[in-house]
Amino acid sequence: MSVLIDVDELQTLLAEGRSPRLLDVRWALDAPNGAPAHLAGHIPGAVYVSLDDDLAAHGEPTDGRHPLPTREAFQAAARSWGVNDGDSVVVYDAGPALAAARAWWLLRHAGLTDVRILDGGLAAWATSGAPVESGPVIPQPGTVTLSWGHMPVIDADAAATFPSRGTLLDARAGERYRGEVEPVDPQAGHIPGALSMPTAANVGPDGRFLPLPELAARFAGLGEAPVAVYCGSGVTAAHAIAALEVAGREAALYPGSWSQWSNQGRPVATGAQAV
Repeated sequence: MSVLIDVDELQTLLAEGRSPRLLDVRWALDAPNGAPAHLAGHIPGAVYVSLDDDLAAHGEPTDGRHPLPTREAFQAAARSWGVNDGDSVVVYDAGPALAAARAWWLLRHAGLTDVRILDGGLAAWATSGAPVESGPVIPQPGTVTLSWGHMPVIDADAAATFPSRGTLLDARAGERYRGEVEPVDPQAGHIPGALSMPTAANVGPDGRFLPLPELAARFAGLGEAPVAVYCGSGVTAAHAIAALEVAGREAALYPGSWSQWSNQGRPVATGAQAV
C-alpha cells in the first residue's frame, strides 16, 4: 500500500462514494491546538485529531514530550474518530505532513495497513479548488480493534548503541543538531554518533514529498545498514520514516527522541556530521 495519496486521487474517491476516513491532524510546535483552524475550514467529512491528546501520552519530562499512547488509549481515540475494521484512512495537516505523519505511523503501528498521507495537505487541497467546509464533524463511533507493535521502535538505550550497528538519523533542523540553538529542550546538541538529516529537506517548496528519484538519491548514502530516526519528540521523525518508506527503506522510530534523551542526563555531542 502506498504511503501517499494526491489530491486528484482523493477527489476521485470522494466523487465515487468511496470516501476513506479523513483525519485532520493540524498541529505545530508554536500552535499545538489545531481545533480552531479545523473548525474554520477542513476537507468535507474530516474529523479533527489532537496530536497532544490523541497521538501521545502524558508523563514526566524523562519520558519525552510526546511518548506513545497505550494501545487501549489509541484504540479509544480511533473509535471516537469513527474508524472501523477494514476502513481506509487518509491523514492530513496544513501542508507538509509533519504532524499527519505521526498519525500515519501510529495507525500503521497499531495494525492498520490502508493508511495514507495526503501529499501537500490542506494547502494542496485548497489550491486545487476542491471544496472546504467549516464547523465540527462528529462521526458515529467506530468499532476498530487495534493491535500493537507493527512498526519498529527503539528506546533510549538502543539509541545509544545504534550507531555502532546501523545509522541513527537526527531529523531536526541542522542548527539544533549542531547544538547552535535549542528552543525547547534542556540541552543543545545530538545523540553521539547520530547523523543529521533534517525532515524539512524531504519536501519541496509546495509542501509535497520530493519525487521518488530525489528521495532515493537523498537516502542512497545510508547503505544497507539498519536505520533508526529521532527528532525533538517523535513527531517529525515519523515524517522521515514515511519518506524513507516511499524510497523503499524501513526505519525504526525512537519515540522519546531528543526531548527524552536531553532530560535523562545522557551524553551529548555537538558540531556537524551529516550524511
